Amino acid sequence: MTASPSFGSPASPEPSVDLVTLGQRLRHLRRTRGLTLEQLSDAVGRAPSQLSLIENGKREPKLSVLQAIAGALGVPMQDLLRSEAPSRRAGLEIELAHFQKNPAYQALGLPVVRAGRRLPADALESLIGMHRELNRVLTEQTATPEVARRANAQLRADMRRRDNYFAEIEAAAAKVLQSVRHTTGPLSQRGILDIAAQIGFSLHYVNDLPSSTRSVTDLKNRRIYLPQVASGKGHDPRAVVLQTLGHFVLGHNDPSDYGDFLRQRVEVNYFAAALLMPEKFAVDFLAEAKTDRALAIDDFRDAFGVSYETAAHRFTNLATHHFGIPVHFARVHESGIVYKAYENDNVRFPSDVTGAIEGQPVCRKWASRTVFEAEDPYSSFYQFTDTTAGTYWCTVHVEATGSGLFSVTVGTPYEHARWFRGGDVSGRTVSHCPDPDCCRRPPAELIDRWAGNAWPSARVHSHLLAALPPGTFPGVDNRDVYDFLQRRA
Repeated sequence: MTASPSFGSPASPEPSVDLVTLGQRLRHLRRTRGLTLEQLSDAVGRAPSQLSLIENGKREPKLSVLQAIAGALGVPMQDLLRSEAPSRRAGLEIELAHFQKNPAYQALGLPVVRAGRRLPADALESLIGMHRELNRVLTEQTATPEVARRANAQLRADMRRRDNYFAEIEAAAAKVLQSVRHTTGPLSQRGILDIAAQIGFSLHYVNDLPSSTRSVTDLKNRRIYLPQVASGKGHDPRAVVLQTLGHFVLGHNDPSDYGDFLRQRVEVNYFAAALLMPEKFAVDFLAEAKTDRALAIDDFRDAFGVSYETAAHRFTNLATHHFGIPVHFARVHESGIVYKAYENDNVRFPSDVTGAIEGQPVCRKWASRTVFEAEDPYSSFYQFTDTTAGTYWCTVHVEATGSGLFSVTVGTPYEHARWFRGGDVSGRTVSHCPDPDCCRRPPAELIDRWAGNAWPSARVHSHLLAALPPGTFPGVDNRDVYDFLQRRA
């Protein structure tokens, strides 16, 4: 909001000046002296229109012009260049001018209000108040990574309080299944089409969805547009449909903030899983496996034809509520960074000062990381880990994605391992994290040899430094969405 004019001389009192403030000071001094623009223009040899542009903060004056104006007004040039507003009213006018030059305001396409003498003081105060509130809201919507971490931490705490079991969503899913007379087993594609029709939507598979979306819903014509080909990011195309329908079954409105956006995502993911793996059939399947002491996420996945991660999530929905088995879940990148996690078994995930665990490195001794060192990481992998919070048993699956390898882990305290296939595994590690000597601090001999002799060039992920994408639905380009719907209309 400031300009840096070159006044052509090192004797200039300030290297830069706010043009709006300069204009306001000039107008205030001119009026104080009882001069019109025409009279001042005669005194300085410049056209009134040129002086008007300077007073309105739209033209950068040359040093010679400023000197002439100061002389005509009988003041030191320093008085023109001061940063303070000449009066409270002028200060409000300056603030309004700055707000209206803000790109976020200009993007709204609203007209610029001239804060001249004809604008009543109460109207000016009201405009300033609305601009300040607009600026505050826009600042909140452009959430920082810290906002995201706090929202994730709060959501995880809410999930832990209810053991990751949402009775109201289970009931909503059961009602939908009953409405389409689904009575047994996994949900078929035919069943999904029936559910969409029951809710009043038709499904349309297209090849030109906006790149920032997984689906687009036309509420006017009750159409849901979906990609013809799976995204390749591990999304089950059936789940994408059911997640979209979930927003309407669960009565979601536009997210009010980033925390609300995350909550809705969790709820529709839960809803989709509850349809793909209906509670009654899933619980019956798990109960039989528990009786045989052969609980296995692999078998759970295969029985319902879903992805391993969906099966792992669904297991955490049902295990504690129905069987009293506390659990934790983690999705960890091969670099050791947590991308997603949940726990109600008191396992101590690494966390930052906000309580968030996303983006934190897990201990190198945990199964989520040791699996990558296994001879065959893609086979069933089991491990006991002694931690500062107790001993845990884990089953891990590795999946390859465009972003590298990820481990998907389901774990439980030692005493519950007996219910799982692989619960008698002999593999065991010991973790002392968060003690830095456990796996973060290099051994003393390596420190002695390399300290001061290493200079790594860090691979900085710019998205970690940026604000979260703004908008009601973060990261979605409304222009692309509206253009798409217009093409399809």
